[in-house]
Amino acid sequence: MYIGIDLGGTNVAIGCVDEKGNILAKKSFPTESKRGYKAIVKEMADTIHDVMSDIGLSAEDIKAIGIGSPGTVDRENGVVVFAGNLDMVKVPMADELGKYFNVPINMENDANAAAYGEYIVCGHDADSFLLVTLGTGVGGGIILNKKIYRGFNNAGAEVGHITVMMDGEQCTCGKKGCYECYASVTALKKQTEDMIKKCPETMMSEWVKEHGHISGRTAFECADKGDKAAIEVRDNYLKYVAEGITSLMNIFQPEIIVIGGGISKEGDTLLNPVKEFCYKNDFNKFMPKTKIQIAKLFNDAGIVGAAMAAKM
Repeated sequence: MYIGIDLGGTNVAIGCVDEKGNILAKKSFPTESKRGYKAIVKEMADTIHDVMSDIGLSAEDIKAIGIGSPGTVDRENGVVVFAGNLDMVKVPMADELGKYFNVPINMENDANAAAYGEYIVCGHDADSFLLVTLGTGVGGGIILNKKIYRGFNNAGAEVGHITVMMDGEQCTCGKKGCYECYASVTALKKQTEDMIKKCPETMMSEWVKEHGHISGRTAFECADKGDKAAIEVRDNYLKYVAEGITSLMNIFQPEIIVIGGGISKEGDTLLNPVKEFCYKNDFNKFMPKTKIQIAKLFNDAGIVGAAMAAKM
């Protein structure tokens, strides 16, 4: 058995995964990054024990543990070098978790892990495969020659930080105008909030009163009901998503691009307009086109990919 840990900006998801990539049990808990990494790792350890107990196994049955973390990761030393959404700098994550488990612990960028998980499930043995995850931030994972591409320094594939708007919105990375500032769910929520302030009569105002908060679903659900302000928010957001994917297509021309993250559950409502935009604006006009599809594992991709990367 292998343990996969998806360390997110909002939640930490942990699963027990068999050697074929099947999740046998999983649990999650709020990240609450302000409490510090030691408290987070302690809850990771407790949750791993809970997950194993749920299926009648013990820590001795674990062969390896994989952690997928946002930001830049030093795999050799098991360190989260920088993760802006977690307020983490040079955090010795693997060593800290190693205090609780005497097994190999592998660190991956979370989007790399998710990409590897999706590749195992829907990569169809492609030589080139790319995942874009739309969540608290925007992540990316690239598979080239059937292997995770990390860059020479393990800092590659940070697709959320390509610039889509010069001198645009301030990003947590310190730069302005990053793809993440426009195509993440965090960005979508801000775009929704801005529209509600601009058009308080929008159906989205009532949606927020009913649910008590703005979410990635707000604009999509209200747009489905014909609300013009919500349609504007949704359509603009989808253009931002498509702009970034088009740039990635132009650079890599991979066989498959998969869109993951919570917002990908919108399915064809998200996929069809994105595909239409990308195929219209892709530089490649004459050769076979990249397949663009929705992820299959959704939020489980990080768990499966982290576990399977630890297996390698």
